[in-house]
Amino acid sequence: MDSEKDQARAEAERLLEDDDANFESPKTSRIDSSVRATSRTRSYRRIIYWIAPFILTVALLCGIPKLGFGQWVRSCFGRHNKPVWTTLGSGDQYLIGVGKADITGPVVEINLMGYADPKQLGTGLRQRLYSRAFIVGDVERPEDRFVYLVLDTQSGDTAIRYGIINALKELGPSYAVYHHHNVAVTGTHSHAGPGGWLNYLLPQITSKGFDRQGFQAIVDGAVLSIRRAHESLQPGYLSVGSTKVFGANINRSLFAYLSNPEEERARYNISSEDDGSVEKDLTLVKFQRASDGKNIGVLTWFPVHGTSLLGNNTVIAGDNKGVAAYLFEKSMRDDDTAAEGFVAGFSQANVGDTSPNVLGAWCEDGTGQMCSFENSTCSDGKSQQCHARGPFFRVKDEGARSCFEIGKRQFEPARALYDELNQNPIPVRGSLVKSFHTFHNMSGFIFQLPNGSEARTCPAALGYSFAAGTSDGPGAFDFTQHDGNENTTSPLWKIVSHFLKDATEEQRACHHPKPILLDVGEMHKPYLWTPNIVDVQVFRVGQLVIIISPGEASTMAGRRWKEAVHSATSIMFQNEAGLASHSNLAPSPVVVIGGPANSYTHYITTEEEYSIQRYEGASTLYGPHTLAAYINITLSYLPYLGASAAEPPRHEDGLFPPDNSNRSLSFVTGVVRDGTPFFKSFGDVISDVERVYKRGAHVTAKFIGANPRNNLRQEATFVAVEQLDVSYAGEEKKEHWRQVRSDEDWALIYNWRRTSELLGSSEVEVVWETEDWAEPGVYRLRYFGDSKALGGTVTAFEGVSSAFTLV
Repeated sequence: MDSEKDQARAEAERLLEDDDANFESPKTSRIDSSVRATSRTRSYRRIIYWIAPFILTVALLCGIPKLGFGQWVRSCFGRHNKPVWTTLGSGDQYLIGVGKADITGPVVEINLMGYADPKQLGTGLRQRLYSRAFIVGDVERPEDRFVYLVLDTQSGDTAIRYGIINALKELGPSYAVYHHHNVAVTGTHSHAGPGGWLNYLLPQITSKGFDRQGFQAIVDGAVLSIRRAHESLQPGYLSVGSTKVFGANINRSLFAYLSNPEEERARYNISSEDDGSVEKDLTLVKFQRASDGKNIGVLTWFPVHGTSLLGNNTVIAGDNKGVAAYLFEKSMRDDDTAAEGFVAGFSQANVGDTSPNVLGAWCEDGTGQMCSFENSTCSDGKSQQCHARGPFFRVKDEGARSCFEIGKRQFEPARALYDELNQNPIPVRGSLVKSFHTFHNMSGFIFQLPNGSEARTCPAALGYSFAAGTSDGPGAFDFTQHDGNENTTSPLWKIVSHFLKDATEEQRACHHPKPILLDVGEMHKPYLWTPNIVDVQVFRVGQLVIIISPGEASTMAGRRWKEAVHSATSIMFQNEAGLASHSNLAPSPVVVIGGPANSYTHYITTEEEYSIQRYEGASTLYGPHTLAAYINITLSYLPYLGASAAEPPRHEDGLFPPDNSNRSLSFVTGVVRDGTPFFKSFGDVISDVERVYKRGAHVTAKFIGANPRNNLRQEATFVAVEQLDVSYAGEEKKEHWRQVRSDEDWALIYNWRRTSELLGSSEVEVVWETEDWAEPGVYRLRYFGDSKALGGTVTAFEGVSSAFTLV
């Protein structure tokens, strides 16, 4: 190993010797000390004479009186060539805390959640998944607080939420403040994470049922992130702003969107680039601690589907939201405005009809044509060849490069907004921190519409176009969007539909014009297939109001929901201002929508979009009045967010959705044993690295591996890149290998492959896609594994490649 290392180092020295020649020798000739001292004194006097006025001017401009000398130095002469101090918040103080923890579940042999393809089984890891927790509390009434979780998962979930709340209760009295009313569990809607953890039967089918290991990984990591946020609670300030994000989303169901009233659509049609078909606004809340003015985190909302990584991708990642969070947190590591452990949450908004595949949907059938505008089909009349294209669709990497680009396009404007808020904060004002949550049965909810007419929701059901999928992930067989029904598909599906549960005439009339394929809300065996009892939840801090949606609201559905809440809270704020003795000016509400959260209730469309019955309308569970029902319930509970409101009703007195986590079916087989080929050991190198690579190249090594389900290595790593550091203590040379990349880094990929079922053997490929900014030097790849013996004993091992030089 030492000879290999010496060869690699010698190669590096040879390649870099021209650069070394440019450096001067550290030896200098002697200079008379008295002459040197005199010369230095005269020079100092000249410098002071000329630059003292300049220093005084800069000091006044940069604000020594406000910042203090140390922070002034960092502000004016920091490494970023721009002011690095932040203006201390001028709004009200809150208790604030942030936390982040690993929720990565099994990365192999488990179906990925999102595309509902049972053949899409995990084969490795590109980026670890995280829970990011944000806590806001009232300084005067610390029990008034909420925690907003952003999980790198497809959605929130009933079983996961029960697991988190129950685990918090077990942490002791100080955590009793967290309960159903003030805990929101949102997902980034990534389609590249392991499945098998959801509460209801329908999403469990493609993952062979319930996977306890993956479920527990999410619960444990989420709770740890809350603990870290809770333990970091301290007084601080919040500021909020918004910016435009272009080139990161389009509407994948424009035909349905255009069914909304023209005058309504015109209100949002600002320009050709911002035509209103999707929302381009990103809202950001900055968390700044009062003790030293450092920022501890940001929480953002922007709508774009987590479908940049395609349906043929099998490595685990957080998709474009995971990339955006990774880039933001990475940018904060050497930023003087940020505290250590800075957390960036990129939450979803009204995501329902958005797509990150911004080049549109095209037929991959050789015709070179775009897919049908109405139903996303190709020349054969089917949807299977219709695929949406990301920015780098020509790169055959399962969407990875496009995914990184869409994440980058969210990160960059968010980072620019962060910098702007540092200098010109828009404070969140008003000391109130309020929340409410209710479980509501949508299987037959009768309520009054704003026009005075009566409306009713229905037990959950999915239409034929649900099975068609979307251009982000086409479905199978002969289903199509918009015109899918029992007369346009094989008669087989009518038989299957009736066999599973034949919908009653009343149910069909309630869901009209949706032709029912799966009457899931009335299918209870072996347990409920989808939820009928839904979560409705809203948070408030000052003028910021957060709607927590359990479903994917479409662009226009989200706007209507937010506008209804904005109108109601505007009146509430005016009444509060009128009661206040110090002010009669009501702040304008800032309303955002986050989700899918707490459970997963599929889609929420407008009634007009529902009538079109594309994928989103067919997946709107509770009938054409689903959106109106959510708005009605939200507004009826909204008074609990007022300044003088009583506590919202206790959950113990109401209904609860079922917790199926302990009774769900599971056909997921465990790891029996790991073995090695004859005369080989775990961690042995099968295929080693080359001696020298140029930046931008892919560095690859293969090892004798073991099943990563033996140890998920949460808060750790499966693979690493290590760099050789050399230092000298006198004549003694010291060498140290320092880890510079891990599982959290997008460019380091862990691939696992079963090589023999009989022997239980497998191999691991480690790939480092070297970045154009990677530092030249000597490196090696390391693999951390855990093997399982027949008796169940799990033993850790390591593998390491030879050294190589990056130039």
